[in-house]
Amino acid sequence: MTGASYSLYASTSSMTGARTVLIVDDYLDALDVWSIYLGTEGFRVLTASTGRQALSIATAELPDLVVLDLDLPDLSGFEVARELRSHAATRAIPLIAATGFSHAVQQDRARASGFDAVLVKPCDPDALLVEIHRLLAAQGALSPPPIEH
Repeated sequence: MTGASYSLYASTSSMTGARTVLIVDDYLDALDVWSIYLGTEGFRVLTASTGRQALSIATAELPDLVVLDLDLPDLSGFEVARELRSHAATRAIPLIAATGFSHAVQQDRARASGFDAVLVKPCDPDALLVEIHRLLAAQGALSPPPIEH
């Protein structure tokens, strides 16, 4: 992220009416992989590598969903989630915690901090996509993906 406060990835054909996902992770390779993948799936993707960037982007852009690493260099994902949940404009945005810790205590703490779902990293991009569709469909913001037989 050279010189910009955030990056935007999306296929040009999907920009009209695309749902916006903000991905926050200080591991830039994860940002790239998830951003490119979700962009090819028709999402408008914003990225941030710090908690403060995430808060700034979330309040300015009001994404449809946020995928948030719990271990960030400045603010923890827990702090970012609590901050987003404390403001009317960002309170209802679905939050997915992305964590390298798979134990139940960490997952329970994430849910108590306001996360709607928890994914353990490394996370398969398809699993992330399924969770995004599930949460957006629950809000009526996206039709659920077709069931493959």
